[in-house]
Order: sequence, then structure tokens, then C-alpha cells
Amino acid sequence: MDYNDETLIQRIHREVADYYDEELELELEDRDPMLVQRVLSGDIGGPGDNSNLNGDEAERAERHMYFRELFRLQGELVKLQSWVVATGHKVVILFEGRDAAGKGGVIKRITQRLNPRVCRVAALPAPNDRERTQWYFQRYVSHLPAAGEMVLFDRSWYNRAGVERVMGFCTDDQYEEFFRSVPEFERMLVRSGIQVIKYWFSITDDEQHLRFLSRIHDPLKQWKLSPMDLESRRRWEDYTRAKEIMLERTHIAEAPWWVVQAVDKKRARLNCIHHLLQQMPYVEPSAATIVLPDRERHADYTRLPVPSEMVIPEVY
Repeated sequence: MDYNDETLIQRIHREVADYYDEELELELEDRDPMLVQRVLSGDIGGPGDNSNLNGDEAERAERHMYFRELFRLQGELVKLQSWVVATGHKVVILFEGRDAAGKGGVIKRITQRLNPRVCRVAALPAPNDRERTQWYFQRYVSHLPAAGEMVLFDRSWYNRAGVERVMGFCTDDQYEEFFRSVPEFERMLVRSGIQVIKYWFSITDDEQHLRFLSRIHDPLKQWKLSPMDLESRRRWEDYTRAKEIMLERTHIAEAPWWVVQAVDKKRARLNCIHHLLQQMPYVEPSAATIVLPDRERHADYTRLPVPSEMVIPEVY
């Protein structure tokens, strides 16, 4: 790694700051009316087009541009959701990648403003003793979408090609059977009317090292580091080989892999959402005008006071 100690600390601090850099905090902390106006009016270009700004201004402009694009793309996701419901479309989206690659971050931004009854996340734990005796794909099948639903798998059946292979949780025969079965399984899903989209989030060795360090030094993120995560760091090259084999043997026309360059987390989120939107021919359905009805009022009704012992203390 080429970072010196001071640069590494700065990078870790930036990584931690990004974690808390949500939209309301951004606007409250960085509100600069002139800069915001320049961004929104287009005087300042997209990411990387900030040559006339100093370092702090350029960084703030990048962040404002990120949130502007994120809000716009999330608006398109709402339209996509309406189209999925109206047409009865069924879609499965798989998110795979190394630990700390940013899968959870993009899933959060995709689902943030959507109806959880339409767009839901499946993040399955390790199989229990009973599940280990089932057909390998069986526990995933129950999470597949019905008409008008989108299911996002935060890791998926590709665990067998990755962590299970590297950590020795499956036999060689089970591993080979997976590669024989998974193309047919996915083709079967597609024939049944389920669209399958597969994303691999790609980060560098140095970037994963940095993100792990940021989790170690942030008490609110330490829970993300499991013993398995730490072991995966040691076995970087084994995971690389497993990933290369997986992409080669499961990249099929009916369900191809798409690689997201994820070293820059914010760009990765925008690029992934933009690409996802292009995978479906959605249009914004016409919506009926919403009219709020008048509230009924009855002379014989009096609202009862809430007993004081039931009210929580107003600490804030």
C-alpha cells in the first residue's frame, strides 16, 4: 500500500464522514446558497469538472452533484416501481462482491423511497442444519417475486461459488454441481417470466483494506466486521480466483453479469441505479388525481386524554 500514515488517517476519516453524509446533514452542514445555485443551474459540471474551484468548494460541489443525481434517479425508481406494479413485472436483482464492496449501500439507496411491499430485500443468513440437507436452491425459491414485485438479494445462491468454496463449506462435487445447475436454474426463472439481473461490485485490494480499517475505527460500524470478514481479507487471492471462475462459468445470455466499478462508492451507487433503470422498458403510468376527503366530525365525540403514565419522557 502506497499511503503514508497521515494520508491513511485522512482517508479513514473521509470514509467515516461519508457514512454519515446523509442528505439532511449535508444540507444543514454545507449549505452555501451561491455554490448550491451554481450546481443546480449547471454552471458547475458533473463530477470531476470542478477545475475553477478550490479544494473545499470542489468537494462540496461533488457532494451536491451526487445528491442531486441521487434524488433524480430515486424519482425514476418510483416511476419504475409504478410500472412494475401496473404491468405485473417480476424482477430479481442479485448483488455480489467482496466484503465492504458497497452492496448494502446501493441496496439502501434503491429501496430508500420505494414501497417495501413492492421492492423488498432478501439477505439470508447461513443455512441451518435442515437447510443444508435441502436442494441447494430451495431456500432461495421462497423469496422469489410474485407479479408486481422486485426482490433484491444481498448475496445470493452465488455464496456457493464464493465463500463456501473458499472457506471449505462445500465439497468439490457440490461445487461442480452448482455450476452445472445454476445456468439451468436461472434460465428456468427467466422462462417463467422473472427477469434476472446480476451485479458484481469490484473494489481493489487497497480499497478493501481501507474500508476495513474505517470499520475498525468507527464504533458504529464495527458490527459489520465478522470473523468471516477478517478471514476473507487474509484470503484475498483465493476469493479473486473464485470470482474469476464464477463470472466465467455463469455469465449467460439470459442472465449476464454486470460489473460495477465500486472504489468510489458514490459513483458506484449512481452508476448502478442508472444501469438498473435501463434494464427495464418502464414508462411513467398515468395516475389518477388524488383528492383528500374532508374529515368527518361528530358532535357526540370527545377525544379522551392520554394517561400521563403512558407518555414517554420528553428528553429532547
